[in-house]
Amino acid sequence: MARASRRRTTAPQFDPTLGDVDLATARRDLVVGRWQGARDLLRDTGADWDRRTHRLRLLADAAASTRTVESWQVAEPNSHDALALRAETEVQRLFLAVSGAASKQSSGTPPPAQDALERRELDRTARICLQAAERNPVDPTPWVSLMTLARLYGGGHPHVWHWWRELQARDQFNREGHHQVLRHLSARWHGSYGEMYNFARDSAAFAPAGSPLAALTQAARAEHFRHRVESEGAAAVGLTYHWTHEVAVQALHGTLRGWIAHRAPREFAADVTDLNLLLHGLVFAGLLSEAQQVSTLLGDRPTRVPWSYCGDAMGLFQHWRTQLGG
Repeated sequence: MARASRRRTTAPQFDPTLGDVDLATARRDLVVGRWQGARDLLRDTGADWDRRTHRLRLLADAAASTRTVESWQVAEPNSHDALALRAETEVQRLFLAVSGAASKQSSGTPPPAQDALERRELDRTARICLQAAERNPVDPTPWVSLMTLARLYGGGHPHVWHWWRELQARDQFNREGHHQVLRHLSARWHGSYGEMYNFARDSAAFAPAGSPLAALTQAARAEHFRHRVESEGAAAVGLTYHWTHEVAVQALHGTLRGWIAHRAPREFAADVTDLNLLLHGLVFAGLLSEAQQVSTLLGDRPTRVPWSYCGDAMGLFQHWRTQLGG
């Protein structure tokens, strides 16, 4: 994937595909009922598991409000790509249902100790994911789908850590899988701040040089901030020092050493997301020299998260890009 131009020519935009033009085209096709583009894209992605995971999730996001993936399955019933996309699409439909139900009820989302939806709906989707895993045993993406689904079970699905081992056996450093575990272990879902941070630090420490998994520590800090603001308010004790705390600064330097110093010319599929996480952490920690380096790598490629946790996402991104000479 080509790096962004250093010179700003147009106003930056939020792009869910993170600059993947072929993915954007396939997403538009799915919305209007054409599945052939998604088929060709997944076929051409091959065993690039990092890019396949990213593309499959974004295709499912586009397919969730349509019946296009079901049409593909009817046309090509033996396609393992169609079944993998169906599995992820069903997972995303469940999350949409949870979000929709929460918006209609004053009580909001059910607490993590309860199933987010009826158990039979969760189990039906789990079976589709397991069928996809059986259809193509080397493919890690159905296990990523299962890791995502596991959060919707009260207390977490009892097989979640078995599913995690199955995913790691196929793609040990799968970026999306690690971020799904991070969410699972968060205080918002089935863990605590401590469990979330421990997982992030351990994963970053054991990741190979040049791996964006180093930025899990920034993802954990952003989620910690978001959850505390939502549950305790913006004036919660200690939030003033949340971004400048010694532990936060140490983690930022660790990410610079472990990832940025060894970053390969070809980007990982979600590098834009992780560069935004890192840049956000650096500027809020006051490490502006280091932030300038990351801003140069990122260019005008904003993501809503984590900037939206601290205010107007685009406004903050553009402010700091200007301050850093972008």
